[in-house]
This record gives sequence, C-alpha cells and structure tokens, in this order.
Amino acid sequence: MHNSTDDDLHRDLPDARYVASPNFSERPAGVQVDVLVIHNISLPPGEFGGSWIDDLFCNQLDPTAHPYFRDIADLRVSAHALIDRLGQLTQYVAFDKKAWHAGQSSFDGRPQCNDFAIGVELEGCDDQPFTDAQYRCLGALTRHLQEVYPAITPDRIVGHSDIAPGRKTDPGPCFDWRRYKKDLT
Repeated sequence: MHNSTDDDLHRDLPDARYVASPNFSERPAGVQVDVLVIHNISLPPGEFGGSWIDDLFCNQLDPTAHPYFRDIADLRVSAHALIDRLGQLTQYVAFDKKAWHAGQSSFDGRPQCNDFAIGVELEGCDDQPFTDAQYRCLGALTRHLQEVYPAITPDRIVGHSDIAPGRKTDPGPCFDWRRYKKDLT
C-alpha cells in the first residue's frame, strides 16, 4: 500500500475537487486499463450530501455518527471518482492506480476487476433517479477517460452489478443506460 498525497492525483480534470484516499495500490505490471465500472453510493443509504463518502474513502468515517456506519467504518474502500447529486466531480485516486472499488469481481472471464478497471461512483441509490447534472458530468468524464484509455470502448462500460452479479445491484434500475450511452456517441 502507498500513502496517497495530493501530488499522487493527476490533476487533469477541469473543475474537479481532489481528496486523496489512502485506499489504493499499484496496478499489476503490464495491465491495460480497459473497463469503466459505474457504481452508486449514498451514506447513510438513501441520504445525500455531507462528507460521509469522503470520510469512508479516507478511513475517517465516525462509526458513532449513524447506526449504519458501525458496520462499514472499518472498510478500506475507494473509487477513482465520485459525481455528487449536483454534478460536482471529486477524484480520490489517480486513474493509473488501482482503486479498491470492485471487490470480488470478474469481467469477460478476467477476475479482480480492480486491476484493470476505473471505478466511478454516482451519489445515489438503486431506487431514485440520477440527476441531469450527474449524467452531464459522467458523460464528460467518460469521454475524457476514453481519450486517455482508448481500450475503454462502449461495450467495456459496465455496472457494478455486471461484474459482481448476485452480490451487487448498482448502479441500479434507475440508472438510464440508454441516455448515458447516447451522450457518448
């Protein structure tokens, strides 16, 4: 493990906020980044706003702040980026590093998706629509990532539920894949 600093984040995303997460590692040598995984997160579940997601990804979540946090405060997780309900982008881990977002997962017969995937969280939950601002930001971020990582083709953009079926449901049925993919063409 490597202790992250602000210098570890590649500051090539205009208008992004940077919060350095210590929860990352180096990608295996020779591994090409070729998958984008879309997630959703809300802390506590179904509630939006506040610093709880930053706190979780930086190992600073107070387990006494909400009953739900007792069970997750010791998790060591992260994502490369988060898009909040207002469309604000926060980057936690440099895209060339391995964020700890996918857990036990596989894509196209390849296990350990964290090794070759970028994880983007949308502030949200399975049963509420995402905002126009989130779709705009996600579209812009995806186009940027596809320029930097051209192997991330439309068929290699998936939900967490696609790489961890039965274990994960996000981004959930309220995520409008057709709208999102149309914005990329």
